[in-house]
Amino acid sequence: MKALFIGGTGTISSGISKLALSLGWELTMINRGNRPDRQLPGVEIINGDINGEEEAIAQKIADMSFDVVVDFIAFVPGQLERDYRLFAGKTQQFIFISSASAYQKPLSYYRITESTPLANPMWEYSRNKIACEEYLMERYRETGFPITIIRPSHTYDDRYLPVAVHGKKGSWQVVDRMLRNK
Repeated sequence: MKALFIGGTGTISSGISKLALSLGWELTMINRGNRPDRQLPGVEIINGDINGEEEAIAQKIADMSFDVVVDFIAFVPGQLERDYRLFAGKTQQFIFISSASAYQKPLSYYRITESTPLANPMWEYSRNKIACEEYLMERYRETGFPITIIRPSHTYDDRYLPVAVHGKKGSWQVVDRMLRNK
């Protein structure tokens, strides 16, 4: 499997990057290189800011194609428009990491399913993710662009715990207090 991850060193993507490598995938990442401690051996890095250097990125990937491209960082429709320009015809599957916060708020039913409406008037981030999904669905219907949309909910990794409260030094203070029976 030949994959391109946009991002690749964040909360969601770092674990997936490790898994992909352990499965023998050929992994390329486009990122700014701001987390060198999170770069993994065996990953081809295309260093650059995809949000500000589209033409430079286009030149760097001109002769490349991928089985799958995953965008972990996009959160406004313009970024997905850019992805479409860069990757249409270059991938067999495009995966967009959206957010469970896009689901209807308040919920009309406690159980979230595929048919739960997307509508969150309370958070601009969620409304932008919904607009991104709508753009991708339009590309799929009009051109057959091969998309998958994933809506993670409670995300975490070895650096971040999904706790509702935390101290001045972050969420690990909660764990520290638990370990000290406080």
